[in-house]
Amino acid sequence: MSQWFMHPIRVRYQETDKMAVVYHTNYINWFEIGRTEWIRQAGVSFRDIEEKGLMLPVVHLEASYLKPAKYDDWITVCTRVTEFSKVRLRFEYKVLLGDVTSEGRVTGEAPEAPLLTSGSSLHGWINSDWKVVGIDKKAPELYELLKKLAE
Repeated sequence: MSQWFMHPIRVRYQETDKMAVVYHTNYINWFEIGRTEWIRQAGVSFRDIEEKGLMLPVVHLEASYLKPAKYDDWITVCTRVTEFSKVRLRFEYKVLLGDVTSEGRVTGEAPEAPLLTSGSSLHGWINSDWKVVGIDKKAPELYELLKKLAE
């Protein structure tokens, strides 16, 4: 499994509900932010990937909610790849309470901090016609870059 990439976020008022805690779907948005930043730290953006004629839709998603985040809390979204193949990619996420990036943004183990939410998402590589494609054939340089990061 790859190393954890960490991205801090401050909870905004708009992300909370009437109970003054973060509404559950916002954690899924934070998973996406973690995924986006994981790929961006490789020097690639999703825009770059789409310009190559590739898309990476979610085909399965899981989330476990353990403790709530509240308005103005700092949280850290930790993201890593747990499965990588020519046709799919699985990410694992941990949302921790606090900004735990003082020692850097990449680490082998998730830092010690209260765990708020954990989850995973499975994605499949497709082309603009929504047909499954092998990234190794469609974009070999991207495949090698992501493979290196995922290991």
